[in-house]
Amino acid sequence: MRIGDFEVVEPVPELEDAIAIAMLRPWVDVGNAGTLTLKILERQMTASELGRLARPGKYLDFTRERPVMKWVDGMRSLNIPNSVVNYARDPATGRDFLFLHLREPHMYGEDFCDAVVELVKRFNVVEYCRIGGMYDQVPHTRPLKITGSLQDRHLDRLTGFLAPRRSTYQGPTSIVNLIGEGLEEAGIESSSLMVHLPHYVQLDEDYMATARLLEALCAMYNLPTFLANKTRGERQYEQIERALAGNDEVRGQIVRMEQTYDEEMPQPPEETPDEVALPENMENFLRDALRGMDEGESQDKE
Repeated sequence: MRIGDFEVVEPVPELEDAIAIAMLRPWVDVGNAGTLTLKILERQMTASELGRLARPGKYLDFTRERPVMKWVDGMRSLNIPNSVVNYARDPATGRDFLFLHLREPHMYGEDFCDAVVELVKRFNVVEYCRIGGMYDQVPHTRPLKITGSLQDRHLDRLTGFLAPRRSTYQGPTSIVNLIGEGLEEAGIESSSLMVHLPHYVQLDEDYMATARLLEALCAMYNLPTFLANKTRGERQYEQIERALAGNDEVRGQIVRMEQTYDEEMPQPPEETPDEVALPENMENFLRDALRGMDEGESQDKE
């Protein structure tokens, strides 16, 4: 069944007062924080696919995001990049959820935003929460900072945990922000959570950032707190500590970031996912010291 530009499974499920949690690749998904967060929630709730774009080539340039050829059960299979939506009902609260894995469109961005808004309206979404991760000058030795735009009831639940603020960013952004305007016109609440990752440690999969996002979502939506398991993230960051041991120059920079974190708690623009420049010798040291960390973690994927 078609709902706008999305092909939806049949029979079409009926959802009530659903919460939509969305992430956007590749603009603000550093460390795969948003992707991993959705996967953990989907696994916990035994999510199923709701739908995907019927013609993803309308929005994506497949010379920039190429399809991938795979062998599945002795047969060749072509995996085409797409925006995929899954759904589930939380067994603990009975709340319906949509999980949107969105890929930033290369063209027809306005149509893409309209299609997403049409879909969430059709499935009775009452709140849309965008999650993601960005690099920032923050130390790995402190709880990763989260900024965002939230409803008042969420602020009460995240007191002492979140540093919400109104963004003052001016500059390049994603056309997908138009979704927010469409949601407002439709009377659907929207919120956002952005976790700030240490710019000097760029892991393919940052499980500490993932746990931080899950902490916030669990508090907002009464989800089981065990979902925000920090074990893998702590193991990753312990490896970072060992890699940095004895390097006084790097440690000195981290100490200065700790002082900034503790004394000023600066709130940089959430819209800029660009990498922050580091001294070349610091980059080279970290690149050599941390080589192989991601490969080791990938073998232990949940």
